[in-house]
Amino acid sequence: MSRLPLLDLARPSRRHWLGYLLLAPAVVLIALIIIYPLIVSFDISFQKVDIVRLDRRAPFTFANYQQLFGSAEFWMSCWVTLKLVVVVTACCVALGLATALLVNNRFRGRTVARLLVALPWAVPEIIAVVIFAWIFDSSFGLMNWLFFRLGLINETINWFSDPNAAFVAVVVTMVWKGYPFVSIMALAGLQSIPEDYYNAARVDGANAWNRFTNITIPSLMPVLGVTMVLVLLWVFRDFSIINVMTGGGPLKSTQTLSIMTYEHAFGFFKMGYASAVGVVTLIFCVLASLLMIGRKADGIY
Repeated sequence: MSRLPLLDLARPSRRHWLGYLLLAPAVVLIALIIIYPLIVSFDISFQKVDIVRLDRRAPFTFANYQQLFGSAEFWMSCWVTLKLVVVVTACCVALGLATALLVNNRFRGRTVARLLVALPWAVPEIIAVVIFAWIFDSSFGLMNWLFFRLGLINETINWFSDPNAAFVAVVVTMVWKGYPFVSIMALAGLQSIPEDYYNAARVDGANAWNRFTNITIPSLMPVLGVTMVLVLLWVFRDFSIINVMTGGGPLKSTQTLSIMTYEHAFGFFKMGYASAVGVVTLIFCVLASLLMIGRKADGIY
């Protein structure tokens, strides 16, 4: 009687083929969902088309990229994206690490405090945007009322019609939504640090600041490095927060590359040009990730 094929693959000499066979459905699914659309987008970016038809290909051209790199709107979007990535990532890491250190201590109500820290991450993004759109409303928003009560302003701030104020509103919303992820990751890293390290440092006379800079931060660097990459990519590609709050305005002051891609694809129906923006955005994301991972591999993180 012949042996069953799967049993034959279970032999030690052929076990790796069994692994490939089990992974094949997932690989095919990923190829259909991710790789194929990327290939199609890359191909369309070299076509001067408005409405894409996969059964009819336009002539090959570099016109989309020539128009893109010569566009002031594109470079403005790159600058806004860079500012947003740097500011939001830095604030999320600082606030997330601070809250993680706070809830890592033993105190009454620590479980409730941890729940409250993680709560913004559990709130759907669109609900968070609606809440903050009301908070920053110029007529009856909570933020203007609070600033008036504190005596910080004498006149109403038009949060969504002033370029600088709109950028601040977007940053605050994204930081509120993103910092709990950093807190959760940092808290997991803090709980993995052996308590013996801190006890030995106390015996040697190290104060709290010395323990933080010489034990906590170096031990957390692997976790923080990965977390920073994930937060950076999230801010880079985030669409819903900016689109709902400001739509990229006013005066393109909050228009990131993601908003620019959507606007040209579904607002002006310039699919070839929008695909070129998307390809460039993907390249920027890959380069930023490789840079962060390279710094981590070199021991900087």
